[in-house]
Amino acid sequence: MTYCVGMLLDKGMAFMSDTRTNSGVDNISTFRKMFSWSVPGERFITMMTAGNLATTQALISQLEERTKAPSERKPSILEAPTMFQVANIIGTTLRDTIAARALTGPVAASPAPNFNASVILGGQIAGMEPRLYLIYPEGNFIEASPETPFFQIGETKYGRPILVRGFESHMSFADITKLLMVSFDSTLKANLSVGLPLDLMLYRNDDFAPFHERRITDDDPYFDSISQGWSQALRDAFHSLPDYELDA
Repeated sequence: MTYCVGMLLDKGMAFMSDTRTNSGVDNISTFRKMFSWSVPGERFITMMTAGNLATTQALISQLEERTKAPSERKPSILEAPTMFQVANIIGTTLRDTIAARALTGPVAASPAPNFNASVILGGQIAGMEPRLYLIYPEGNFIEASPETPFFQIGETKYGRPILVRGFESHMSFADITKLLMVSFDSTLKANLSVGLPLDLMLYRNDDFAPFHERRITDDDPYFDSISQGWSQALRDAFHSLPDYELDA
């Protein structure tokens, strides 16, 4: 399984993803799910993937191949004039990749092999505002807005209540990172198919490159302090609530 979050902030964007993939409890691996491309001073693009691993790797390979000679290998996300068109290129490529695998993939593995995948895409092109999109397996997509300022893909239900209650678009990058870690810790505690290491990327408007990137491993002292502190804070908050009165 997977858990990825992309956020559109007043000051920029924030991205976090886990790295665990599994085909049952006895076949667990680590694969990167966050990918980025940049042209200094001109564009910055990041995407995170969830779903069938072969599909997402094929998608990334096709996009990467086109960036090696963008003027010759079209359509390239490094040549698209707007982030909307970048989203359209990725959506079309994703849809075609899923369709091709459905026709040629191993059908004996299960009655209905699931080759689906979804993508969170964020980025900025010079002269335009940053954009954040959620791209569906069918190739269509929606854009983040003040009413929907963040997207999740994968195992979303455990970490979502934290984000819904805590997110504010004007938050500092430090507070956003803390909020993301609480959301991911809650997901890790509830679902073994999501796991460390975690990848974090922070982007400031008009930089056209991330200003902070790191991999959070299971021995990270800050993440450990967040995990323990959040657990204790929940227990303290619970015990501070009024007691329920039972009839004698």
